[in-house]
Amino acid sequence: MEKPTLTVLYSKDYITEQVKRLGEEISRDYAQEEVLLVGVLKGSFLFFADLVREITAQVVVDFVRLASYGSDTQSSGIVEMRKDLEEPIKGRHVVIVEDIVDSGFTLQSLYNRLLLRDPKSLKICTLIDKKARREVDIDADYTGITMEDGFIVGYGLDFDEKYRNLPDIYLVEGV
Repeated sequence: MEKPTLTVLYSKDYITEQVKRLGEEISRDYAQEEVLLVGVLKGSFLFFADLVREITAQVVVDFVRLASYGSDTQSSGIVEMRKDLEEPIKGRHVVIVEDIVDSGFTLQSLYNRLLLRDPKSLKICTLIDKKARREVDIDADYTGITMEDGFIVGYGLDFDEKYRNLPDIYLVEGV
């Protein structure tokens, strides 16, 4: 298999600015209340860790892990929950923290599952909102970067479990 070509799309400094802004927005919205941040594994782990450190409101964290079936670069819409929350969410303010919203299948599935647990509020925060391939009607309440299309890796985003450790976000060509 030929190695893909990677071109920097968003630098580490630009990502840091966006994460700081998102942290300020969430801090403002929950200044007097506790918020439960739900990280979606694995892709959000770097974003989640950086975001939590930018929030000044009282924060509790938990994680879910979802698997979406399909090709390497496209979701089928079938979503399996492989790790559920450990914290109850009934009556609590909850923010789902996702690395990227692409087709929206995975996020919509999670959103609807959590909504059934009767949280006080349920919002979505994503680092990347990729609108060109959206197949369901779901929008983030907090968005770091909006892009149209392209396959990206780095800063937690992977291709075949590789490139998560890159500090910048790269556009992948040749896949």
